[in-house]
Amino acid sequence: MLGGVLKKCLLILLVVVVYQNWGKIERVFHPSQVASEQTQAKANVVLYATEWCGYCKLTRRFLDQKGIPYKEFDIEKDALAKAYEALGGRGIPLIDVNGTLIRGYDPDKVLAALE
Repeated sequence: MLGGVLKKCLLILLVVVVYQNWGKIERVFHPSQVASEQTQAKANVVLYATEWCGYCKLTRRFLDQKGIPYKEFDIEKDALAKAYEALGGRGIPLIDVNGTLIRGYDPDKVLAALE
């Protein structure tokens, strides 16, 4: 009986881990969707986000799927909350792509800013 409960807990844990890392897993199975080496080399992306934000999760997944390297700062935890405020704040995610600020989840604008 205890073994069955343990198996169910491990299965639930596995599902949660896979869900949280789906963008990275998907990139392994679909390498053709990865951004070009040239785009990656000149990418300077900073993501200001929170852990609980759904659009922040979508943004992380998108960046991971495209193979775009980024630095992430949790505006509720990191000392860089002042940097977020200096950029105008007002909502998350806030993405700085090579100096271009993008507010909200907008994959097309991110790709355009990388060109």
